[in-house]
Amino acid sequence: MSELVPLLPLVAIALLFWLLIVRPASRRQRELGRMQNSLNVGDEVVLTSGVYGTLHEIGDADVHVEIAQGVTIRVARGAIGSVVPPEPVVDVAEEN
Repeated sequence: MSELVPLLPLVAIALLFWLLIVRPASRRQRELGRMQNSLNVGDEVVLTSGVYGTLHEIGDADVHVEIAQGVTIRVARGAIGSVVPPEPVVDVAEEN
């Protein structure tokens, strides 16, 4: 039993590393994959490069993103970083 005591700090460090780094990173990766699989035509997205656009066409490995009127680019599905939530509609009459 006394020969296992020096190993306890190493085991504790490994456990702490897993809890603080590996587990959250795998959770983020799972959520990103779920989001990329639930894309729909017409969604406004932000690419990982920071480009905003609207999904025009969705394929298995790639998507077509309209970044300006009449300008569509083809990017890998993994390049989509997030979906932009729709902005709430503000009624001008309610503000006054």
